[in-house]
Amino acid sequence: MRRRRYYVYIMSSKSRRLYTGVTRDLTRRVGEHRGGGLPGFTSRYNIRRLVYWEEFGEVREAIEREKEIKGWRRGKKVQLVESVNRGWKDLAAGWFGE
Repeated sequence: MRRRRYYVYIMSSKSRRLYTGVTRDLTRRVGEHRGGGLPGFTSRYNIRRLVYWEEFGEVREAIEREKEIKGWRRGKKVQLVESVNRGWKDLAAGWFGE
């Protein structure tokens, strides 16, 4: 049996406005953000770059972590991103043939 994976991710605009989410399919979800097809916050602020993600084996753990990160002040979220992605590079660059 194949192990399920769940992801908590942070997307960013060029001006570094942040969005935190959870998904079972990170590639699909990032593609939805990039395509601008998601109405609301991410399309309004042009949030298209994947700057951070974590993987979990249990959906409850992923949801719990998402809630934890969403409860943080912006500075702590920035520290989390920069702990693994100092240059705020798009971690999904090249995933979609750009």
